[in-house]
Amino acid sequence: MFDYIIIGAGFAGSVLAERIVNKLNKKVLIIEKRNHIGGNCYDERIENILVHKYGPHLFHTDEKQVWDYLSNFTEWDIYHHKVLAFIDGKKVPIPFNFNALYEVFPIELSCRIEKKLLENYEYNSKVPILKLKQSNDKDLKFLADFVYEKIFVHYTAKQWDKKPEEIDSEVTARVPVFIGKDDRYFNDKYQGIPKEGYTSLFQKMLNHPNIKIMLNTDFREVFKIDQDTKKIYFLNQEFKGRLIFTGKIDELFDYKFGELPYRSVRMKFETLEKEYYQEVATVNYPNNYDFTRITEFKYIHPVETNKTVILKEYPQKYIKNQNTPYYPIFTKENQEKYNKYLEFSNNFKNIILVGRLAEYKYYDMDDIIKRALEVFEEKVK
Repeated sequence: MFDYIIIGAGFAGSVLAERIVNKLNKKVLIIEKRNHIGGNCYDERIENILVHKYGPHLFHTDEKQVWDYLSNFTEWDIYHHKVLAFIDGKKVPIPFNFNALYEVFPIELSCRIEKKLLENYEYNSKVPILKLKQSNDKDLKFLADFVYEKIFVHYTAKQWDKKPEEIDSEVTARVPVFIGKDDRYFNDKYQGIPKEGYTSLFQKMLNHPNIKIMLNTDFREVFKIDQDTKKIYFLNQEFKGRLIFTGKIDELFDYKFGELPYRSVRMKFETLEKEYYQEVATVNYPNNYDFTRITEFKYIHPVETNKTVILKEYPQKYIKNQNTPYYPIFTKENQEKYNKYLEFSNNFKNIILVGRLAEYKYYDMDDIIKRALEVFEEKVK
């Protein structure tokens, strides 16, 4: 019997599996519902172009510990992501910066706004829209309203299927204006793409004789949790090791307190007979079309070919057993429901919950790696 069973072969489960076998010399079984490892970071080739099957994953972090840890399993191609937004017939850089300012406004107004921004905020800093909205200066407030309306609110409405007026204004706090001309989407200290792709990184991370992997397996086919006795059964035998669960917490406990809602995305890949389709890797479409963005993967993984592959993302409702849950929907009601599951899980001393679905929390890649390393130190080791 295994010492640990891990449900899910994304970053959360894979990092913990790697730590357990290499630091504790224990035996680990990973059970994965999909037919591949790597979770949403999984990549594969279409027309010899490496594409990210579940949407673009650009690695960026300020955490040296996280960068150094992943560097054990990959070499890096330095990559700085750039994003344009289609606004009023023009494509402008986002986060909205001085270059975008001069693209969309008359030069006299642009000069005036730039001068005021530099007088009020530090160069190369990010100013949240909420902060700009509170400005007494009519030009700065005008800018904040413009960015909110043209770049953020309708994109978010598509993403979450809500009317603009239903979107909590607090959410705009994470939408910045960049005080400067840096067109990069991220400003983290470490930015890159695994040289051979994410799937190769995961293969190296999980390449250990103490790790066994079951693909194409729903954990409910081989697991049973007795909610009364608090015992776990694996293949009809009581499992006395530890279960690390990275899937949906409501599914783990058979929807005892009801379903937790998520948003999903329909991914539509297109192969085009042209060298390039657009100017940068990703173009957002906040106000036009049903899709939210188009990503062209040749910018992320350059390759010599006269074809290109693009991905259009169409937000949609998550439907159980039909599509993929991507984003937890953060409302007070949903958080209260999650807290019931979390409290109930505390009755099981041999269950550890970690990951976006298990913790009903949005994690970036570097955040979840850091979280998994912390969980190993605090709850496993």
